[in-house]
Amino acid sequence: MSSNNIENVLVLQGGGSLGAFGCGVFKALANNNIKIHIVAGTSIGGINAAIIAGSVDKEHPERTLEQFWLELGGNSVNLTHPVLDWLFDKSRGQLIRAAENHLPTTDEVNALLNTISSILYGNDKFFVPRWRADYALKDPQYFNPSRWTYIYDHSPVVKTLAKYIDYNKLQPGGNPNARLIMTAVNVLTSEPLTFDSSRQKITPKHILATSGYPSYSFPWVQVEEGVYAWDGGLLSNTPFGEVIDASPVIDKRLFFVENYPRITDKLPDNLTEVYHRARDIMFSDKSHHSIKMAKVITRYLKYIEELYQIIDKNIDPARIDKKQLEKIHRNYTKMKREHGAEIKNIFRIIRDEPLPRFYENTDYSIEAIKNSIKNGESKTNQILEKKSLINKI
Repeated sequence: MSSNNIENVLVLQGGGSLGAFGCGVFKALANNNIKIHIVAGTSIGGINAAIIAGSVDKEHPERTLEQFWLELGGNSVNLTHPVLDWLFDKSRGQLIRAAENHLPTTDEVNALLNTISSILYGNDKFFVPRWRADYALKDPQYFNPSRWTYIYDHSPVVKTLAKYIDYNKLQPGGNPNARLIMTAVNVLTSEPLTFDSSRQKITPKHILATSGYPSYSFPWVQVEEGVYAWDGGLLSNTPFGEVIDASPVIDKRLFFVENYPRITDKLPDNLTEVYHRARDIMFSDKSHHSIKMAKVITRYLKYIEELYQIIDKNIDPARIDKKQLEKIHRNYTKMKREHGAEIKNIFRIIRDEPLPRFYENTDYSIEAIKNSIKNGESKTNQILEKKSLINKI
């Protein structure tokens, strides 16, 4: 990096299997020798961030992250049941008679099958349904689903992550690959929760908390006495504000990974696309106002500093109330300490959506994972080349 006074910050959105896109983004940044100083995320973005920060391979955390995703993809169940094949063939026959020009493609059918696989079987390396027979002896509410508050147990991801994360790094003085910031929300109070490796030791329960998304039917997690946490994406899927609050002084260069595009060039054509677009809007980046305000504060701080220097150099001190000037300077120093970081650059790496599918974030097939990684890597390289950043950062 060209300047020691700028932190490179990678902000990773949530999005289930779409998190593989963020893996590709980080892989491209690492391959272009761009050092990340702070990595922040929520939901699957938080899991990605934890692997990046605490990777067992300090020299190549991008390889560790990719291995994690390939393991998830390699463990997905491929649905090829003859009855399902017959149903889809019959469905396609009906569609042919109804509208020959609106057939689902093979990719769309496969993606839907992969989603059905996730719903029925989960993924043993990440999450599994509570109705599985092996839960009968260990789940007290197995035979009482009316009392269930979640359907899928995502604790298996802890065992999977044990191969990829050195938790000793994720604590104050732990020398992580990057400072880790993850977010969650207090189920009882709706208050945001921030887990910061420079201020506390990050443990598996924090990772389960940041990824415990209730709409995926994942459980809440007790992170400390009386504090029950859900996925931070319920409040904000882009944890930018938490980064500024955690590191308010050092200037920033931001890399935003956007799994849910904010902008589209066409209106939805059907209800499926309506729900898809609504979901994208719900989880898209909402940090524009915060970024705008941060820039306004930076300008005001510069103006105050310039005015103070003018007064100091050009006005006779005897004509100024010394106590009042000292009070102004103290307030200015406090404000700069709390809000002095300047946002130097923002680079948005946005996932492509050539064929919007409402269920795309539940496709953990190896094909989908590899394609998402490739897409993230390609989009990042394009942006770096376009901005001529490769040799400058």
